[in-house]
Amino acid sequence: MTVRVMIVEDEPYIVESLEFLLSRDGFRVTSQSDGDQAMRDILNDPPDVLVLDAMLPGRSGFDILREVRNTPAVQSLPILMLTAKGQQSAAEDAKKSGVSLFMTKPFSNAELVDAVRRLAS
Repeated sequence: MTVRVMIVEDEPYIVESLEFLLSRDGFRVTSQSDGDQAMRDILNDPPDVLVLDAMLPGRSGFDILREVRNTPAVQSLPILMLTAKGQQSAAEDAKKSGVSLFMTKPFSNAELVDAVRRLAS
């Protein structure tokens, strides 16, 4: 069974790069750039793994993370949060909100693919 990964990221170049890397590794990848639409998609057809940017239009990644963790139907969804915010407070906020893994941008391609593999297993 192919693992479905949803990327929620508003930077087109990052989306393109992540889609290529993850698809090449055998994942079925979808993406969404708007936080509000992403949350609707997650609730309507949950992916197996969510790769979530912290800063998004419509609804922040932190808001999505908290809503997912408070929604019984999807609360166990593995979530990898990506952010350019290297501040300790962003990582702490994500951990308090229930993130599965947290990575800062820039990240290595191998590191990201490995993280998604771990979350998918």
